Amino acid sequence: MIELNAAGKMAKEIAAALNAEGFVAARGRTFKGENVWLLRTRWGIPTVKINGTSANPDRWPDGTYSVQGAAAALGVTPQTVFDYLARGWIDGRQLTKGQPWHIELSDDQINTLRAPTARTRRSRNKAS
Repeated sequence: MIELNAAGKMAKEIAAALNAEGFVAARGRTFKGENVWLLRTRWGIPTVKINGTSANPDRWPDGTYSVQGAAAALGVTPQTVFDYLARGWIDGRQLTKGQPWHIELSDDQINTLRAPTARTRRSRNKAS
């Protein structure tokens, strides 16, 4: 697995290679990308990043946002962006678990989701 990871293989590709070589996961089952992700996490093996070791850009070439870019656009923390993803308030995708998010944000969504934050800030400023 370490060699496959070093070769830049994604979790699903590693799982397919392990299965082809006759390795089995827990309870005699075949490997899946989730198994590989879990093993990487437990063994401290870093995941392959699409953009190498560079920081994620605020926006990807296809116009989608990274978590950091979405947080900046919405005026919230990255953890809040993950919360919005979990709640279904914004849409995003990953090639596989552990890979960077590509988040779709329209101008309307940005305005709607920024509005509560902007009102809170104005309210605090007026109270001062």
